[in-house]
Amino acid sequence: MPRNSNNSTKRKMDLGEDLSSLFGKRTKTSSSSSTSSVSRSRSKGAEEVLPAFNQKKCIAWFKQYTSTSSSDTIGPEGVEKLCHDLNVEPENIALLVLSWKMGAKQMGFFTLQEWLLGLTDLQCDSLAKLQGKLSYLHSLLLDSTHFKSIYRYAFDFSRDKDQRSLDIDTAKAMLGLLLGRQWTLLNSFFQFLDQSRYRVLNKDQWCNVLEFSRAVDVDLKNYDVDGAWPVMLDEFVEWLKVHRRDSNTVQ
Repeated sequence: MPRNSNNSTKRKMDLGEDLSSLFGKRTKTSSSSSTSSVSRSRSKGAEEVLPAFNQKKCIAWFKQYTSTSSSDTIGPEGVEKLCHDLNVEPENIALLVLSWKMGAKQMGFFTLQEWLLGLTDLQCDSLAKLQGKLSYLHSLLLDSTHFKSIYRYAFDFSRDKDQRSLDIDTAKAMLGLLLGRQWTLLNSFFQFLDQSRYRVLNKDQWCNVLEFSRAVDVDLKNYDVDGAWPVMLDEFVEWLKVHRRDSNTVQ
């Protein structure tokens, strides 16, 4: 995350002081045969008819969040205002999924091209329509393939663009957001990182943390010491075994 005047604002907005842990199938682009003048959604058991997606309306909505100095990009203040209007916290994981939908390159910023890419896919040209898609954005995380794609995206999205690695504080915040409800060993991993020599995570380490969380049992009995895990995870396993042995000795 860039260390500039906007950095603290973006970190607070997108990661927060204490990120909550919330957890699909990615929406397919509508084909010409299914395009109609209206899109339909279910509401209270009845079929609600919504106006068709309007790109000009979507662009006009985008402009509500830009500044006079940058009319083609929503900056940190605009993203914060969007979150306020959506009635969600900036650290809500739905915002990360929305950024993934847009293919946003930089945390705290949405370009017009990114905005149109994501919101055309979602068929949202208004605040009300996007509010109605928040549950859907959360549901995308339930599909393991899409979750993996979002997880990998989060590394590049949240790192400083002049760095190849992700600093530990940001990595821990994003891991908490993505794996907080999924990985029982996450807090132990954080404790390991805090006392370790690691100050950054590279992309290989980041991706292997997800695979480790899925493949290795809490008791570590199925951990293959001769496997192709990064050295960092070998060290974590050894540290955790010692930590558990010491804890049992004290008890």
